[in-house]
Amino acid sequence: GTYTRDKDAVVASLLIAEAAAFYRSKGQSLLDALKTLYQKYGAYQEGLQSVTMEGMEGLAKIKEITRNLRETSPTEINGVSVVAKEDYLESVRIDQNGTSQIDLPKSDVLRFELEDGSSFVVRPSGTEPKIKLYFAVIGKEEEEATEKLNKFQTNVVNTVLK
Repeated sequence: GTYTRDKDAVVASLLIAEAAAFYRSKGQSLLDALKTLYQKYGAYQEGLQSVTMEGMEGLAKIKEITRNLRETSPTEINGVSVVAKEDYLESVRIDQNGTSQIDLPKSDVLRFELEDGSSFVVRPSGTEPKIKLYFAVIGKEEEEATEKLNKFQTNVVNTVLK
């Protein structure tokens, strides 16, 4: 059919199978195709770090972290300028052009974009005593992106969770 509820990545599985068949017909593997994409667009890497903060003290610390990020956002991470902040709870994006509305469901989520194309997201877990940080970077090659991601994660954690 033409419709499926894609909760378990049914459509993604079909698309990757179709891509594998397409590239095989051209004598390439999916890895060959991925390397070609990296050459054209750069290598993107993403990461996740969950930090558990148990008890009432932990809950208070998580609230303090998100409150502080809303009130006083970092201006740079490891010498790279933060150029935009999105606050999903307030439904706003703040960047060099000013403040604009974002049309996403309200949630206790903050997203920061950096001048080099990197970004990170901070959000408390809704079900566990954790704060979650999501990271995205781009490098010219996969190895550079992986190295950049590792350094970026450390610097963001040290800045945000201080």
